[in-house]
Amino acid sequence: MEGDIASMGQFIGAGLAAIGSGAAAIGVGNVAGNFLSGALRNPSAAGDQTATLFIGIAFAEALGIFAFLVALLLMFAV
Repeated sequence: MEGDIASMGQFIGAGLAAIGSGAAAIGVGNVAGNFLSGALRNPSAAGDQTATLFIGIAFAEALGIFAFLVALLLMFAV
């Protein structure tokens, strides 16, 4: 009975950690949307901000990858 409760806790924790992957997708959409909004307002400055766009997307994706790794660790930890 105790093993069932422990495995249930692992899966609940992994599910909660997997929410971070969805939050990363929302973050990437927010970064890209704000860049597009700014680029449409001032197209001459869009070329200078492209590197900042990629850095923002990389940070958002890194948080999603970390959340995914935590979910995997919680699911398969002994």
